[in-house]
Amino acid sequence: MDPYAMTTGVLRNPDFLRFLSSHVANELGANISRVALPLIAVMVLHAGPAQVGLLSSLQTAAFLIFGLPAGVWVDRMRKRRVMMASDLARFLLLGSIPVAATLGVLTIEMMFAVALLAGVAQVFNDVADQTYLPNLVSRPQLSDGNAKLEVVRSGSFLAGPGVGGVLVQLLSAQRTMVATALGALASVFLLASIRTPDKPPSDTERRPLLQGIREGLSFVWQDPLLRAFMAASTIGNLCVSGVMGLSVLFLAETIKLTPGAVGALLMSGGFGGLLGGLTGGWLARRHGTARMTWLAATIGAPFGLLLPMTQPDWRVVCFGIASIMISWGATLSNIGQITYRQTVTPEHLLGRVNASVRFLSSGVMPLGALLGGLVAQQIGVRQTLWLLMAGRAVAFVPLLFSPLPRLRDFTEVQARS
Repeated sequence: MDPYAMTTGVLRNPDFLRFLSSHVANELGANISRVALPLIAVMVLHAGPAQVGLLSSLQTAAFLIFGLPAGVWVDRMRKRRVMMASDLARFLLLGSIPVAATLGVLTIEMMFAVALLAGVAQVFNDVADQTYLPNLVSRPQLSDGNAKLEVVRSGSFLAGPGVGGVLVQLLSAQRTMVATALGALASVFLLASIRTPDKPPSDTERRPLLQGIREGLSFVWQDPLLRAFMAASTIGNLCVSGVMGLSVLFLAETIKLTPGAVGALLMSGGFGGLLGGLTGGWLARRHGTARMTWLAATIGAPFGLLLPMTQPDWRVVCFGIASIMISWGATLSNIGQITYRQTVTPEHLLGRVNASVRFLSSGVMPLGALLGGLVAQQIGVRQTLWLLMAGRAVAFVPLLFSPLPRLRDFTEVQARS
C-alpha cells in the first residue's frame, strides 16, 4: 500500500468518518449521563449515598454479567445492526427518565432498571464496535483507525462530565438527559448512513452458549501474545483501580487540596489519554505497532512511582505527571492490543475474543478498588499507593516472556502463522 494512503486513508474514508462521528455522539452522551443520572437521583428523588452508589455500580455491572455471552451473540449477528439496535435501546431508555419525571411517575427503582439495561446495551455496542472496524478499513490502517477512536473516547471522557455539569446548570438535569438520549439517536442515523455493506455473520453455527464462550476464552489463552497482554492488563488494572479508588481521599485528606484542585488533578489523566490517542497512529507508522505497544508498556510504567511522592507544595505536580503518563501508556497499549486482536483473530471469533478480553480485564477492577481500600485502612493511604504503583510499574513483566519485544509490527505474527 502507498505510504501516503496509509497515513491519510482513514480520514479520507467517508464511512470511517461517519463511524467516528457516531462515536462522538455516543461517547459524549454517555459521559454526560455520568453526571446527569446521579444528579436526577439526588435532586429529583432525593436519593441517599447508598442509592447513588448502587446506581453508579449498576451502570458498569452489565459487563461482568453479560460480557461473555454478548461476544457469542455478536458473532452471530451483523455488527452494524447490533450497534444501531444498542443505540436505539439507549435512546428509549435514557429518554424515558425525563418523560417519567415530567409525568411525576419517576422512581428510584426505575432509575436502577434504566441504568442496568442501558449498561447492557452499551456492552453489546462495545463488543460489536471493536469487531466492526476491520470491515471499514484495511489492515495496515487498523492502528490509525483505533488511535482516532481512542481520541474520541479520551476526549469524551475528559469533556463529558464538564459539559454535563454546564448543561445541568443551564437546562436542569432532566433536560440534560434528553441531550444524552438524542446523542444515542444521532449515532443510530450516522451508523445507518454508512454505505459499506454490513457483512453477514461468518459464525452461523448455533452451538451451545457455553461452548461459544469457551472457544473465545480458549483462543485468548492459546495465543502467547494475547495471554501475555491479558496477564499484564490484569496486573495493571488491578493496581490502577485501587489507585483510582483512593485518589480523591489522598488528595483531599492527605494532601489537603481544595475541591477545585482535586478536580483539576483528576482530569489530568484524561489529557494523557487524549495525548495517547493523538500520537498513537504516528508512533505505529514510525516504529511499528508492536514496538509502539512495547514502548508504551515500558516507558510509561516508572512514572507511576511519582504519584505517591505528591506533597502540598511544588511536588503536587507529581500526581499530574504520573496520571498523564499512566493514561498515555494505557491508551497506546489499548490501541496496540485492539489492533493485534483484529489482526490475528479469525473473523468468526472476533466478537468472542473481544468480549473475553474486556470481561477479564474489567473483572479485576472492582476487586482492585476494594483491595486498595482494605489495605489503606491497615497501613495508610500513601503507603498503599506506593505498593499499588510498584505493582503497576512491573505489570509489563509478562510481556518480557512473549514475542512482543522481538516484533516490529503485529502483521509479522500473522505472516509466521
